[in-house]
Amino acid sequence: MTTLSGAALVLPDRTLTPGTLVIDGDRIADLRAGSVPAGDGVSTFPQHYIVPGFIDVHVHGIEGLDTLDTAGEPNPVAAMAAKLPKYGVTAFCPTTVACAPDALARVLRAVHAVRGARAPRAARVLPAHLESNFINPAFCGAQPVACLRTPRAALYPSREHDRQFQAAEILAEIEKGGADVGIVTLAPELEGGIDLIRRLVAQGRRVSLGHSGATFEQGQEAIAAGARHATHLFNRMPPLGHREPGLVGAVLRSDQIAAELICDGYHVHPALVRTAIAAKGTSRIMAITDGTALSGLPPGSRASLGGQAIVARESAAFLPDGTIAGSVLTMDRAFRMLVREMGLSLAEAATICATTPARELGLAQQGELTRGAIADLVVLDDRLSVVQTYIAGELVYSRSGTP
Repeated sequence: MTTLSGAALVLPDRTLTPGTLVIDGDRIADLRAGSVPAGDGVSTFPQHYIVPGFIDVHVHGIEGLDTLDTAGEPNPVAAMAAKLPKYGVTAFCPTTVACAPDALARVLRAVHAVRGARAPRAARVLPAHLESNFINPAFCGAQPVACLRTPRAALYPSREHDRQFQAAEILAEIEKGGADVGIVTLAPELEGGIDLIRRLVAQGRRVSLGHSGATFEQGQEAIAAGARHATHLFNRMPPLGHREPGLVGAVLRSDQIAAELICDGYHVHPALVRTAIAAKGTSRIMAITDGTALSGLPPGSRASLGGQAIVARESAAFLPDGTIAGSVLTMDRAFRMLVREMGLSLAEAATICATTPARELGLAQQGELTRGAIADLVVLDDRLSVVQTYIAGELVYSRSGTP
C-alpha cells in the first residue's frame, strides 16, 4: 500500500483538509480526515493538494511533438504519453487537424499501438479526437483548407476532380479506425452534415460540433441528430448574439451537449468562461488545452501543426501569417488559471479538468477521488504546480527534489 497524508484532498463535493489517501494496488482504498506521520509507505505533503488526474480530450502535441509528425519519433503519440504526466495529465485524446487519408491512417495506427497496453510512466492514451476534414472553410482557422471536404461528398461519393484525395477515403479511414476513433469534430451546416452525424453516432462515435458557422436552429438539429460534444466553444464559430445566438447559443441552451473550453485566458475571456459554466454547470464543461507541439516550450520556439510551421508567443501558437493555431497551454496551467484567475473552487476546477471528461468519455471509476476509484491522481504544491503524478497507483512522475 501507498499512503499520502497531510495534503488537502479535493473530493467531488468538498476539500478535506488535512486528509489521508491510501492506495492499494491500482485503486483508492481509503480517504479519511486527518494526517499520519511519515514512515514506511507513508509520504507526507503538508500545504499540498491532491486532485484527480487531469484528462485532456483535445491536445495536438507537447514539447516539440505533434500527432501528425512524420519525422523524429517513430510513434509521436507514445512519446506524448510519456511527457504529459509532468503536467498532471493521466489520460488524453490524441488530436489531429484535417489531413490526408494516409496521414490519418498513420495516426490511428499509432493510437492503436499504444492503447492496448500503457507504457511504464506514461499517460493513458484514449481514442483519438479528429478535428476532421468535414469542417466549414470559413471557420477553419489553422486547419489546412486543401484538406477540407463536404460530408455529402463522403456519404455519396462521386469522382472529385483535381483533388489529392476524395472525401470518401477519409470516411473510410474513420470507419476502419474502429474503437481507436473517439471524437469527430464536424460542421453540421455543411451539405450532408446532419446525415453524417447520424451515421457516425450509429457507429458509436462521439460527434462534436465545431469549426462551424451553424445557426442556432442548425445547432439544435445537430444535437437532435445525436451530437453530444462541442469543440472549443466560442472559438472558430460565430460570436453569441442576442438576436442571432448561433451555435454558441444552441450549445449553451442544451443540457444534452458538453462543451470544451480552452482555459488559457486568451482564447476565451475569463468572464465568458464563468458565463459558460454558469449556463451549463461544471458537469457539462470540459477544460481542454488545444495544446500544440509548442506547449511546454518557451515563447519564440518553433514547431509544426499537421505539417504547418507554427511559432510560440506568450498568448498562443500562431501560423506565420498571424492566424491563431492552437495554444501553448498545459493542463496544470489550465487548472491554476481556473482557480486563480477565474475564481473557481478547487472542487469545481477538478470537476471540469477531470470528472466531467471522464464521465463524458465513459471512463468508469476515473476522474474523481472516491473509494474504489482508479488511483489516477496528482499532488500539487501550494502554488498549484505538479509535484507528483500517479496512474493506476503507480508513481509515474516526481518533480526533481521531491521525496
